[in-house]
Amino acid sequence: MSFELPVERNVLGGVLEECGTDPMTGFHRDGSCACGPHDPGLHAVCAVMTADFLEHQRAVGNDLITPRPEWHFPGLVPGDRWCVVAVRWLQSYAAGVAAPVVLAATSERALEVLPLEALKQCSVDVPDDPGDLS
Repeated sequence: MSFELPVERNVLGGVLEECGTDPMTGFHRDGSCACGPHDPGLHAVCAVMTADFLEHQRAVGNDLITPRPEWHFPGLVPGDRWCVVAVRWLQSYAAGVAAPVVLAATSERALEVLPLEALKQCSVDVPDDPGDLS
């Protein structure tokens, strides 16, 4: 017997798009910021890494730069797209160094922690209907 998990939507209500595969991101390492029921950290925000964001995260104890082969983690560089933990993204937003967000690839589950307005302020993508941003 098999079953399928419900399809997660993005923060704009559309189909959740792929975040990144080089490096392979996501809690499930499938390129998607889908969290499912097994991701207590909510790796829901598809963020484009910047030097400021990476340095801030390292300074607060979340080193995303150093490779960790034992966790199949290559280490990130500016420009990489990565599914970040919603609370960590909010932490950087509060510090003024939030990474840009790809709304179409950010899971709606991020809204459990983050205000949509904050995500929109840092958005680097435009939905098919730009009226969705108003």
